[in-house]
Amino acid sequence: MTGIESFVGVNPWTALFTFCNMLITFAVLKHFLFKPVKQMIDDRQQEIDQMYADAAAAKQQAAALEQEYQAHLTGIKQEQENMLREATARAQKREEEIINAAQAEAQSLRQAAEADMAQERKKAVNDLKNEIGGMAVEIASKVVEREINKADHQALIDEFIRNVGDAS
Repeated sequence: MTGIESFVGVNPWTALFTFCNMLITFAVLKHFLFKPVKQMIDDRQQEIDQMYADAAAAKQQAAALEQEYQAHLTGIKQEQENMLREATARAQKREEEIINAAQAEAQSLRQAAEADMAQERKKAVNDLKNEIGGMAVEIASKVVEREINKADHQALIDEFIRNVGDAS
């Protein structure tokens, strides 16, 4: 059994030497492989974290810009509504001014027409008075020219009334 034992058996010096080789290999690998790989992974993780942070900041900035845009759009809509309200108010005021001016002009034209009618009426009355006065003078001259009896006097009055009725 010594043959198999030597084949399967454990030599303490070989085990110690293998253990030392493994420690040296592990230390060399840690120094030259694990640290750079870990550093590279950490750097890459920092880059990814920075990208996420930049993306979050860009998203927040986009949201802020969107809110600013919405506020600006709301302001423009309010300004548009105010301008429309002001324009409507100005148009209504102008409409009222035009209507009032037209009514005032119509009133002044009516008053002028009434004044002209009153003046024409006075003129017609004056003309009628002049005509009646002329007729009265004519009748009086006829009365003076002849002596009249009661029937002639009544005929003159009837003629005078007919002439006044025709004149009006």
